Amino acid sequence: MTPFVSALLGALIILAFIGLRTRYASFVAQSPADYSGQGPAFDLRRHLSGPIQCEGVIFGPTGRVASRFVASMEGKWDGNTGTLTEVFHYDSGTVQHRAWTLALGEAGRITATAPDVVGEGDGRAEGPGVLLRYRIKLTPEAGGHVLDVTDWMYLMENGTIMNRSQFRKFGFKVAELVATMRPAPPQAMAMTPILSAAE
Repeated sequence: MTPFVSALLGALIILAFIGLRTRYASFVAQSPADYSGQGPAFDLRRHLSGPIQCEGVIFGPTGRVASRFVASMEGKWDGNTGTLTEVFHYDSGTVQHRAWTLALGEAGRITATAPDVVGEGDGRAEGPGVLLRYRIKLTPEAGGHVLDVTDWMYLMENGTIMNRSQFRKFGFKVAELVATMRPAPPQAMAMTPILSAAE
């Protein structure tokens, strides 16, 4: 066996190992069924309703924190269709607005759309976990790339939601988000116009 063939074979084995690990033993390998029968049950109509306070960090491809943010959200529902409006205030001074439209189907199925989402996102709620997968188009200032997103939310016993999302391009992780979401206290909502006025 020539050195070139040996090196090629070694590279293929490593790529196969990485592929198997990603498919079966990583964050993106989780399934809603993994959380079946656990509690508390995540009901989007209840837990993503009303004013919500959020804080989080975004990690870049090197694993270091690339950005921090606080956000004000509000969920409104009409039957099985809801709107989640979001206003993000980043440490850079940038303010981002997004409005999700969520539709609940049978067996915990979820479909989701937003102006910066390509096509339609889909997911499922099972036990305390909610999965959403979608493709997001970044702003021109951020490069305009389209990224594949795996977005998980986990409901804690006290009502807090832990959110973890991974963003991938060509299968490679380029960013990760970790955030907390909880019902906003009245004083936090009262501060929102002050934040906006300071922009």
